[in-house]
Amino acid sequence: MFEVRVEDDFAAAHFLKDYHGKCENLHGHNYKVFVHVEGNSLDEGGMLIDFSVLKRELKNVLSCLDHTNLNDIQFFEQNPSAERIACYIYLKLVENLKKKNMDFSLSSSNGKISKVDVFETEKNRARFIPEK
Repeated sequence: MFEVRVEDDFAAAHFLKDYHGKCENLHGHNYKVFVHVEGNSLDEGGMLIDFSVLKRELKNVLSCLDHTNLNDIQFFEQNPSAERIACYIYLKLVENLKKKNMDFSLSSSNGKISKVDVFETEKNRARFIPEK
């Protein structure tokens, strides 16, 4: 089994509508995101996936989140938790890669995006792992 990981970051504001505590108030984070791809086979060039392709697609997804109020994005249903952000990033990455004829979903034999980590701080991380 092979695994590669890329990382990027973005800054955004949010609040948690159904949370009772300080996070129910509008606040911001400098999020760090790690995307992991794993698979059993390599391409002709000896790579699971080209780092530059994965980094570019991650940057495209994060550019839509950067310097926004995440509560304005319907997907989050007014509760843009780190868990939901990780899921959103996974779904958008799979969608964008499929458009480029690069399927890295769970059904792919080439490899798959196995997990997405979203750090709100250096000490707090949420992870999305797609169901097998």
